[in-house]
Amino acid sequence: MDIFGVLTMIGGLALFLYGMSLMGDGLSNASGGRLEKILEKLTSNKLKAVLLGAGVTAVIQSSSATTVMVVGFVNSGVMKLTQAVGIIMGANIGTTMTSWILSLSGIESSNMFMKFLKPTSFSPILAIIGVAFLMFSKKEKKKDIGMILVGFAILMFGMDTMSNAVKPLANVPEFTNILLMFSNPILGMIAGLVLTAVIQSSSASVGILQALCVTGAVSYGTALPIIMGQNIGTCVTALLSGIGASKNARRASLVHLYFNLVGTVVFMVGFYAINAVVGFPFLTEAANGAGIAVIHTVFNVCATALLLPFAKFLEKLACLTIKDDVVEVVETPADKDFRLLDVRFLDKPGLAVEQSRVVARNMAELSKEAFFLSMELVSEYDEEKAERVRFLENEIDRYEDTLGSYLVKLAQKQMAERDNHSLSIILQCLTEFERISDHAVMVMRSAKEMHDKELEFSKKAVEELTIYTEAVKEIVALAVNAFQQEDSQKVIELEPLRDIVSKLKGELKQRHIKRLQKGKCTIELGFIHSDVITSYKRVADHCSNVAVCLAEVGADEYETHSYVDDIKHGNNEQYKKNYQVLRDKYLLP
Repeated sequence: MDIFGVLTMIGGLALFLYGMSLMGDGLSNASGGRLEKILEKLTSNKLKAVLLGAGVTAVIQSSSATTVMVVGFVNSGVMKLTQAVGIIMGANIGTTMTSWILSLSGIESSNMFMKFLKPTSFSPILAIIGVAFLMFSKKEKKKDIGMILVGFAILMFGMDTMSNAVKPLANVPEFTNILLMFSNPILGMIAGLVLTAVIQSSSASVGILQALCVTGAVSYGTALPIIMGQNIGTCVTALLSGIGASKNARRASLVHLYFNLVGTVVFMVGFYAINAVVGFPFLTEAANGAGIAVIHTVFNVCATALLLPFAKFLEKLACLTIKDDVVEVVETPADKDFRLLDVRFLDKPGLAVEQSRVVARNMAELSKEAFFLSMELVSEYDEEKAERVRFLENEIDRYEDTLGSYLVKLAQKQMAERDNHSLSIILQCLTEFERISDHAVMVMRSAKEMHDKELEFSKKAVEELTIYTEAVKEIVALAVNAFQQEDSQKVIELEPLRDIVSKLKGELKQRHIKRLQKGKCTIELGFIHSDVITSYKRVADHCSNVAVCLAEVGADEYETHSYVDDIKHGNNEQYKKNYQVLRDKYLLP
């Protein structure tokens, strides 16, 4: 093989790896994070976990990606280590799907139908369809399908290029001698381990081995230990992912390593012990792509069947390796939520967006709790509730900083249109909910001032404020619910309510001024009253902003004022009807 042959082989390898990556990304985008969420939820028993792990890995074409996601789930606390073990085992089975797809390139037949089954025959057609989808389709789903098809075509083209480039090596004695070295089980395992650890994909390293088979110089005796080493080498990705993670997350990555180590040792000892007695004649035969796929599958299925009953043992072994700390750190609900924002999920944007949604929804709920508590303090001050409002406001500030930073990183990733919408909504609404918590503190301070100075509103003022409070409570609850459900239609309910709150604020202010003029209220109470009703009104405005954001992003419109004006003044009958109902409901006595 001359220098040009080497360059061709390297180019084929580059295309092969890129095609695999592109196809995996397309499959992941098409799933929109749903497959990953299934992994998180449907792991109630070991067998189901194995099947799910195998299924998801077969779809996204990477056991390393599945294992890294599992490490992230365990790190974020949404999955227990016990659940992770079965998925990790299943991922090893799922990754064999790639080797079966690649083995199709070895089909040799004069039959037209059989020839068409060969990927090099139909992948150009897939490439044309994929490119057409990518260039001309505006639908996100079709673009994802296009990416999958183009990725597959590039993958198979790279595989074919590699195979053609290495064919001349069949006549090179030095190459044959090097391969003979790897028939030594230990050296073969090390070679497979190092190759897989470097490219961080057992599927890719098995594909490279299948490409080398076309030389006819790779025997089954050489291929078998290399495949065993490849299964251990794929653990490197998960081990690296566990660095800096929680103890359970690092244990999950160790379970992956122990599973492959124990499985490989048992398989190798058993196989070579039987071989020493019986002598398997096929070991000296030249390997082919289908044979490599069979060995890869048989090993992973047998290892899973053997070790699944001992899943608890693997878990305990990981726990013995990484022991618990004597002192446990007390976590707040926010700390637990922040663990959902794992950087490992950024490589799967659909999943990262879903995790961000969960955290943002919890933030919105805490904002509502803080403001409702502050409203209660106005009528009856309680220091314990006041302290809770302060605590919640600090936590919500942390949510805004942590989630905001995570979303900025996520925004740099390529994702589906629906996920882009969700990302825009969360980013825009974060500030609104943080401001609501700020107003909760302002109301709490006003209530504290009244309590400390032993001031009380007049009976009439309390009646009016109670009605006003109910209206504001309703709009806050509506806004939080709309955000959590991503319901863009809620704007038609929120806008008339916001206008009612605005109208009520004006009436409350005028009535209070009259009481001041009649000497029924003090200047000092007047200032507190003004501060409270102003905070309520501003909270209603923030709630309106949330609803308008949902509607605008859903409709791809970004002109807030014109959008709201269209609803109010565009002869919208539903708005008028809602406004009339709310006006009657919150009529001041």
